[in-house]
Amino acid sequence: MFKDKKILLGITGSIAAYKAILLIRLLIKEGAEVKVIITKSAADFISPLTLSTLSKNPVLQDLSSNSEWANHVQLGRWADIFIIAPLSCNTLAKMAHGLCDNLLMATYLSATCPVVVAPAMDEDMWKHPSTQKNIETIKSYQNTILSVNNGELASGLFGEGRMAEPEQISDYLRYYFYDTAELAGKKVLITAGPTYEAIDPVRFISNHSSGKMGFALAEEMASKGASVTLITGPTKEKLNTVAINRIDVVSADDMYNCCMDRAAESDVFIMSAAVADYTPITVSTDKIKKKDGSWSIELTKTKDILYSIGQQKRKNQFLVGFALETSNEIEHAKQKLVNKNADCIVLNSLNDTNAGFGHNTNKITLLDKSGEMTAFDLKSKKEVAKDIVSFIISKLNG
Repeated sequence: MFKDKKILLGITGSIAAYKAILLIRLLIKEGAEVKVIITKSAADFISPLTLSTLSKNPVLQDLSSNSEWANHVQLGRWADIFIIAPLSCNTLAKMAHGLCDNLLMATYLSATCPVVVAPAMDEDMWKHPSTQKNIETIKSYQNTILSVNNGELASGLFGEGRMAEPEQISDYLRYYFYDTAELAGKKVLITAGPTYEAIDPVRFISNHSSGKMGFALAEEMASKGASVTLITGPTKEKLNTVAINRIDVVSADDMYNCCMDRAAESDVFIMSAAVADYTPITVSTDKIKKKDGSWSIELTKTKDILYSIGQQKRKNQFLVGFALETSNEIEHAKQKLVNKNADCIVLNSLNDTNAGFGHNTNKITLLDKSGEMTAFDLKSKKEVAKDIVSFIISKLNG
């Protein structure tokens, strides 16, 4: 699969360095040529002898050794892609600020090939504001950041910060090298799941959305080579690829702000989230106790994400909205298409068996602003995602 591909692997000081062994084996097995650079602290976690044996190339660590110079400029030009996995918090900070105190950093700063990083650290380190700022900084340098996993950490705690698994990194490379023709260079923003609108510290208003459709769309868009950002409300769904930037939010206001922050840079919007239409005006700071008699909550409208993007979108941006209806489905979908200034509406109905919230299947009708309307049979949400993405690609190419 990776025959004749030149892959440069950078390994930094993290307990996750052991995963580099499995990654190298996968890459070599697929026919890639692999060269390895490690930092001094990485050598405390993994043996250079093991890495050189597996990669069939000497492992590089120092800028010079035995009067020989490791040509970092040549390394960065030799590679088709430079992967840093694991990326430690320390090396991340160096990348963000341009520090150059070892061979790996010298190679990174002079590399002309694409750079992909797989962070690995404990959850508190990962979520620290300085870490997240550094992530955004290196992302602005056109580096690709693979999503961290959620699970058991070296500290013994469970949470975000686990390095992407070798199989996930291999899948990303497969997308990068071979499946990037149709949507290469396109930035896609997708929303998924429900939102939670707080009433008090323990109660909230929400809906039955599982997020399955949005996650399937994100996976399909990524498989076509798009750079995907998935903004999701609370859900149990997990991504199968790390080639997606996942952002977790809670409320409609959170989702609105995240979407609007990224609206200008996106080429395609797929608004599949079931965002609350109303939110409580007042949120109690204490749990509301049960009392005799009735109880009412005063609600106010939330900000309309689809409408807001529709009002500011440029001619070269493509906006897809979703409409889940219970009556007069086609009429309501057509109204939404016009009122929101969308390019396409994905209609599904709760009157269709095994379609809509919570199911692994869906039945949709696509309506676009040219008046075209295409109905599909009941399918798995993965297959529905393929239909939607194929439709979007046809419109972008048309």
